[in-house]
Amino acid sequence: MSLPASLKITEGEVPFSVAAAGKPCKTWYKIVGDLSAADSRRPLVALHGGPGVNHAYLLILSDLTVKHNIPLIVYDQIGNGNSTHLPEKMGDVGFWTEQLFLDELDNLLTHLGVKDSYDILGHSWGGMLGSRHASLQPAGLERLVLASTPADMGLWVKSQNELRTQLPDDIQAVLDKHEHDGTTDSEEYQQAVGAFYARFLCRLDPIPEPIAEGFGWIKKDPTVYLTMNGPSEFHITGPLKNWTMMADASKITIPTLLLNGRYDEAQHSVVAPFFEHIPRVRWVTFAEASHMIHFEERERYMEVVGNFLIN
Repeated sequence: MSLPASLKITEGEVPFSVAAAGKPCKTWYKIVGDLSAADSRRPLVALHGGPGVNHAYLLILSDLTVKHNIPLIVYDQIGNGNSTHLPEKMGDVGFWTEQLFLDELDNLLTHLGVKDSYDILGHSWGGMLGSRHASLQPAGLERLVLASTPADMGLWVKSQNELRTQLPDDIQAVLDKHEHDGTTDSEEYQQAVGAFYARFLCRLDPIPEPIAEGFGWIKKDPTVYLTMNGPSEFHITGPLKNWTMMADASKITIPTLLLNGRYDEAQHSVVAPFFEHIPRVRWVTFAEASHMIHFEERERYMEVVGNFLIN
């Protein structure tokens, strides 16, 4: 998406050493705003979802840079977007681990010189990553926003299957057939998944280009998404199906903001454990939004997040 011409934009690459990769790796990043300006606030590091999309759909958070002078840092996680791709690691669950992405985040924070004072906004999988990072209580992390983020993937799968029953019977039948037959890469299955997404992932029509760009990256290189997650948001076959923060949410001691939408894939049941266990937490639900609240209710979203970050 286009950014205001008045904003300082910096792009770069950070070397990221991953011994098991078998080749040099890099993390691509973009900074919107000026980290060194005397009047800048703490930077906001935005963690994209998927896992497997790219940073583009989070550039809209530059609204916060314009209004509050909060520098925004976005990046493409390894295996995605402009960062190093490793298609040869398809199916390697020992390589594509949560720890890999935690290490990458730490490496980026150190390289950019912000690890002593920063905030994090994680969306969906990015919130899962951000919540784990926060539970380790890094000294420089001051505020956390978990946007449409599940606290437990068992709860997520249960919720997705409940939402799925709201689809027309013929679409449910297509999903059931291809999942049973192992033909989830078929065009018919993908179209049926699209019907689910139109209700619970993004209700805008047409879908905003930055969101479509992220889906495009999964099609170009599905390595990370298929290995860690599986064929769709509700047919989870990868190791993320066992992911949980239930035992560690209470270790998040910084002020935390939970966000979800009324029609969100991240229904109340998957967000509630964060609210129950994080000591300093606020929860806001958006009445007209699904999983892409920052596009669907952009003005109110930026108001809620901006006020949380600056107060």
